[in-house]
Amino acid sequence: MDTGNTAFVLLCAALVMLMTPGLAFFYGGMVRVKSVLNMLMMSFICLAVVTILWVLYGFSMAFSTDAFGGLVGNFDWAGMGDLGKEKLWDGYTVPIVAFAIFQLMFAIITPALISGAVADRVKFVSWAVFVALWVTIVYFPVAHWVWAADGWLFKEGVIDFAGGTAVHINAGIAALALVLVVGKRVGFKRDPMRPHNLPFVMLGCGLLWFGWFGFNAGSWLGADGVTAAAAINTQVATAAAIIGWLTLEKIRDGHFTTLGAASGAVAGLVAITPACGALSPVGSIVLGLVAGAVCAAAVGLKYKLGYDDSLDVVGVHLVGGIIGSIAPGLLATGKVQSDVEGLFYGGGTDQLVKQLTGVGAVLGYSFVATFVIAMLIKVTIGWRISEDDEVSGIDQVEHAETGYDFAGLGGSVGRTSTTVGAPAAAAPAAETKVDA
Repeated sequence: MDTGNTAFVLLCAALVMLMTPGLAFFYGGMVRVKSVLNMLMMSFICLAVVTILWVLYGFSMAFSTDAFGGLVGNFDWAGMGDLGKEKLWDGYTVPIVAFAIFQLMFAIITPALISGAVADRVKFVSWAVFVALWVTIVYFPVAHWVWAADGWLFKEGVIDFAGGTAVHINAGIAALALVLVVGKRVGFKRDPMRPHNLPFVMLGCGLLWFGWFGFNAGSWLGADGVTAAAAINTQVATAAAIIGWLTLEKIRDGHFTTLGAASGAVAGLVAITPACGALSPVGSIVLGLVAGAVCAAAVGLKYKLGYDDSLDVVGVHLVGGIIGSIAPGLLATGKVQSDVEGLFYGGGTDQLVKQLTGVGAVLGYSFVATFVIAMLIKVTIGWRISEDDEVSGIDQVEHAETGYDFAGLGGSVGRTSTTVGAPAAAAPAAETKVDA
């Protein structure tokens, strides 16, 4: 056991844990006043539910010895009673328990990412049940495919340094399946739905960016040159993605928005996640620029295709995850985490085919499994709060609280919530930008 590497992994686990509250603020600022507490709670309940399931059986399903041909682990480590403080994770110099808590934080934030797609309209208990079922049936097996030594995508040679497939594509395509079952918000494409607190969004983005260094660099499970390369690539791609998003936004809408800057940063972070150990810093700039611009364009698809992805999980995490997961097949230098070279570095199409295989497999399985889970919940306990409750505000209905006390301002909470959550009447362009 290397105590330095162990300390580093534990620190990175704490950084990744911080990302879930960061995501809560990022999403919470993007919804209307009447939904902010519910949005925060949808992330925080993931911290509770997934932690318990991870200890009981999740870590074992994801990372213990394979049980079904590379599809899922067995239950030898159920309850984590036999890990032992001195047992090392396979091939590394850190204890299994350190690896387990680091990976737990990935398992927590992945379903939390999905929550932004169904903001404003779902019962809290239905969401909690969905999280439990989804991580069990979807996330734990897919994590085994991608990261376990005997997982089938890992053995195929698919490069996913920190979760382009298992986290972002998985959450993004699940979000699409979920919104197709849950349905649209009341007033979708009719009522303006501006974010109520852009400083919250920027704060959440900053916390995500900070924690993402643990997310990416920590995935090497040690502190060396590969770790440093992953860290610099994370920073570079994120910076480039902000520029890419804002450039397209300025050309399309005529403005540089704070929401665009925050969304561009997240798009860059998503895209570099699977590729940060394979690319050069220059390649990371290219990836970031492409991801920022393409994701900025993709968030408008929901208006054209008619699916109500409230906070653009599909446009950012699914699209950004696909771009980033394909990137090693094109831009891998062969000089960082492995000697694998991408197409643009003379490696041919072999790695590109492997990356596309990983993308396709996760897309297909996650969409179908999520759709089935969502339909099961719909026909049993149901998904939606009532239309009247949605209009009046989910915070008061589901949590008996409001995010802000407006009593001292001389108006009712309901009236103030509606006013703050609505844009100026003469700003149709702002509605599209903000909701995107």
